[in-house]
Amino acid sequence: MSTYVYGITTGSHPSLPDGMEGVGEPARQVRIIKEGDLAAVVSDAPEGLRPKRRDLLAHQNVLAETGAAASVLPMRFGSVSPDDEAVASVLAERADHFKERLEALSGKVEYNVKATHDEEAVLHRVMSENPEVRSLTEANRQQAGGGSYDDKLRLGEVVVAAVQHREVEDAAELQRALEPVAAAMSVGPESTGWLANLSFLVERASAEDFIAAVEEVRKAQPHLEVRLHGPLPPYSFVEPGPSEPAETHH
Repeated sequence: MSTYVYGITTGSHPSLPDGMEGVGEPARQVRIIKEGDLAAVVSDAPEGLRPKRRDLLAHQNVLAETGAAASVLPMRFGSVSPDDEAVASVLAERADHFKERLEALSGKVEYNVKATHDEEAVLHRVMSENPEVRSLTEANRQQAGGGSYDDKLRLGEVVVAAVQHREVEDAAELQRALEPVAAAMSVGPESTGWLANLSFLVERASAEDFIAAVEEVRKAQPHLEVRLHGPLPPYSFVEPGPSEPAETHH
């Protein structure tokens, strides 16, 4: 039977609560596979697992219980290995990497920050900041019917370009404001509707400082809608991200 993997921790990790249950219906019993100095928190994998609310919560609960006692590398929902032996061999093969990551992520959590523009507010901002937009708008206003079709088209193109430029600037500014209060940053996949999708690795002890920095951005940039999600297990930092290169061993 294939093996469902919740996370990786140290071999010296305190044992899990008795009878702890994971994904599946009926829920599968959670157990530990030890290999050298490492351990994987696993259960049997249910067939045809789908990301239903019950199973997503079960996955998160196992990680929360494991992470409460010691550092854990969280695997994303749906991580399945052919069997226990395959899990043990991955622990052995990548032991140095997993140990380095466990140390790097100890005492840290992840916060995801997504930002988008408030359309009306950003248009006001573009109008006030961009001389070309202002002059074209004024010129069109003074003409009968608000200017010719070509004039309106030109204004539309200039506004779109100015808003896109603002998106790039705002994404960079968000990054600049939050990176100093985080231990590491990972850029998430670009998704429609968001001008920024960033994950930050934050010391659990200084999470309040990070949340306060997000609030500062909200106050300073009222044309931005900023969503904060967390604290989360540090999913985005199990593999070293682009802003945190892996150490090279000679």
